[in-house]
Amino acid sequence: MEDVRNNTGQNLGIAALITAIITFVLAVIPCVGLIAIIPGIIAIVLASVGLSQATRNNSPRVVLIAGLIIAIIASMISFSQVFVVTKLAQKAGKWPNDIQNVINDVQDNVVKDLEDANVSIKVESNGNKVEINTNADKKDREKTLENLEGGNTQKDDTLQKKK
Repeated sequence: MEDVRNNTGQNLGIAALITAIITFVLAVIPCVGLIAIIPGIIAIVLASVGLSQATRNNSPRVVLIAGLIIAIIASMISFSQVFVVTKLAQKAGKWPNDIQNVINDVQDNVVKDLEDANVSIKVESNGNKVEINTNADKKDREKTLENLEGGNTQKDDTLQKKK
């Protein structure tokens, strides 16, 4: 007597294997792997139903087992991307504060450097030369500005009229 083997569940096995391979390809692509959960679950269900039918009828199960294993691995990869994205989303809430702190530090440093800067301005018009030198002392700058606004052309440490 010969053992008669059925091909029950083989169509489901081929469908599960193809779906599992597509799931695997999608799962290894960053960001796209998140959507691989859906075909992964479909492949697992197809392979499980096919294995159930093949076991009852003593049919070959190699394709079904291969589809099930690939689907499970692809689904695990896809689930791992969900956890990675979740962790990134949790940390992303902290990024704007960190960026704001860096911007504030840079702004404070620039303002401090500008306050400590020495500026020299030279203007020449019709043979007259005016030179304005400022240093870090605010009072000297304020006095120079008051002299310029008032029209005073007196000689000062910071304002000199030259010919």
